[in-house]
Amino acid sequence: MTHRVGFRCDAGVASGVGHLMRCVALAEELCGRGAEVLFLGDVAGSAWAESQLRQRAFPLCPAPSEPRALAELVRVLGLDAVVLDSYVLAPGTGAALRAAGTAVLAIVDGDPLGQEADLYLDQNLGAELRPFRHSGQAADGPWGGRLAGARYVLLRDSVLLMRGTARRRPARPEGPLVLCFFGGTDSAGVAPAWAGALRATGLPFRATVVSPVSFEVDGPVTVIPPTDRLPGLMAEANLVITAAGSAVWELLHLGVPTALSWVADNQLIGYEALVGGGLAAGLGPAPDAAAVGVLARLLADPAAREEYGRRGAGLIDGRGRERVADALLALL
Repeated sequence: MTHRVGFRCDAGVASGVGHLMRCVALAEELCGRGAEVLFLGDVAGSAWAESQLRQRAFPLCPAPSEPRALAELVRVLGLDAVVLDSYVLAPGTGAALRAAGTAVLAIVDGDPLGQEADLYLDQNLGAELRPFRHSGQAADGPWGGRLAGARYVLLRDSVLLMRGTARRRPARPEGPLVLCFFGGTDSAGVAPAWAGALRATGLPFRATVVSPVSFEVDGPVTVIPPTDRLPGLMAEANLVITAAGSAVWELLHLGVPTALSWVADNQLIGYEALVGGGLAAGLGPAPDAAAVGVLARLLADPAAREEYGRRGAGLIDGRGRERVADALLALL
C-alpha cells in the first residue's frame, strides 16, 4: 500500500525557510520508502525556496488557514498523514485533522503551541531532558508521543552525501575561509552587519556571505545569492557564522567550526544549548564589540576553531530522519 503524506508548512522572506528544509528532509526519506508526498502551504518571495520543491518534484498545493477547511482538503487529497511545521497555524489544526481520521506529526521547538498531534518531534539539542510544555490547552489533553533530541534531527540528502567527501581547506596566509549565512532568506536582514563585524576584527580572512539582497562591503568578501552549493561551502569553510536555526544541525553533522548568533526568540533555546555545551562559539544577538572580539579570537586561533568542530562532529549521526519516518509510518 502506498501511503500519502502531506506537509503543512510555509516559507518566504518573512518566515524564512527552516521549516521547509526540515520537512524536505523527511519528505526525501519517505519518498525513498515509496510514499507519495505533497506540500500544503505558501512558498513565495524566495525563488530559492520555491526551487527546492520544484527540483524534487514535490507538488505544492495552497492550503486554507481554517482547520476544518484544511481537514476537508486533506480528505479530498486522500492523505493518510499530515506533518505540521509552523508557529502560526491555528491551534485547532491538529485536532481537526485527527477528528477527521488523519494521523498528525507536529514538528515543534519546545512548546507545541496548543497543537494536538499523534506524535511530536522536537529535534533541539537536549529536548529529551526538558519537560514537554503545553500552552493553550490543559496539560492532561490528548497529547501524543514525543521524539526528542539530536537522535531525530532531519537532514537533507545533499548534506548526508557531503559528509566524508569534502575536506576543509587549510587556512592560507591570506586568512581562514569564512562562510556567513542566515537561512535561505536572511529574514532579519543581518548579513551585511556581520560582514562588517568580520572587517572590524582587523585580521586577515576570506569570506563568502550568502544574502538574497546584494550589498557591497570592503575587503575580501564575496556576496552570493542563496545557493544549492551551501552544503559544499559549509564543508570547505574554516569557520561558519550563522544563526541558531535548522542549519546548525547540518554544520554539526559535518563537523564544521561554527560561531552562532540568534535572530528570533525561538532560536534562543538552541543557541543556549549549543554554546553552553561548548559545541559552538557564542556571538550574542548583535555584531557588537563583544562579538567582534569573539570573531577575532577565532580568526587568529586555528586550534580554538577546530576544537568547536571536533566537539560537534558525531553528535548528529544523520539517521534521525529514518527514525522519524519509522515512527510516522507506524501510525498508519
